[in-house]
Amino acid sequence: MTSSFLDLITNRHSHRAFLPKAVSQETITRILEAARYAPSGANLQPWKVVAITQEQCKPIGQAIIAARSANVLENPDYQYYPTDWFEPYKSRRKACGLALYSSVNIERNDKQAREEQWQKNYFFFGAPVGLLFFLDRKLAQGSWLDLGMFIQNVMLAARSLGCETCPQASMAEYPDIVRKHLTISDDLALACGMALGYSDEKAPINQYRTEREPVSAFTTFMGFDKD
Repeated sequence: MTSSFLDLITNRHSHRAFLPKAVSQETITRILEAARYAPSGANLQPWKVVAITQEQCKPIGQAIIAARSANVLENPDYQYYPTDWFEPYKSRRKACGLALYSSVNIERNDKQAREEQWQKNYFFFGAPVGLLFFLDRKLAQGSWLDLGMFIQNVMLAARSLGCETCPQASMAEYPDIVRKHLTISDDLALACGMALGYSDEKAPINQYRTEREPVSAFTTFMGFDKD
């Protein structure tokens, strides 16, 4: 049991190509039923989820692309990345992007192809289901940590039922567009989206993997006996 659960975690990765196979509302509910047991400070359970179909997603994606084409500035509800990149994070980000575009044979200087690939973010990469995660703006940073644990639960629960996911900060670049199309209150901040579906395992973009740092690189053990 423990081994299979660890495999569920370590074999998880973001999928960006999906089969044209529907995910039932029952399956989505089972995933969220499990995910809701994530811990949260004072049991606030701050997460709000909106699940949409690909048909509901299309006008949102089209509106976001139109905004980008018109040079409308992104207006996320929070800042995800640093303003000024620094090491080692700058190199990790670069390596991640290079691996992704290389998997679909897009050259670094091919701006049009890169933009076309990026635009697939706004349609959840064609996944049959898009999940959008919100929380009340008045909540503090601790609730964002709670939401992160909930989102991880969603991804692992999805894998346990044969589905795959791709968490997407990109869906939060233009939150006002998303809220307008879905009639969501401005009181709710949009944290991210997530593609959910059955993976197209043969798609090249689902074959690449990002590197992970060893435990020794980010952990300091104090007071433990040496093996």
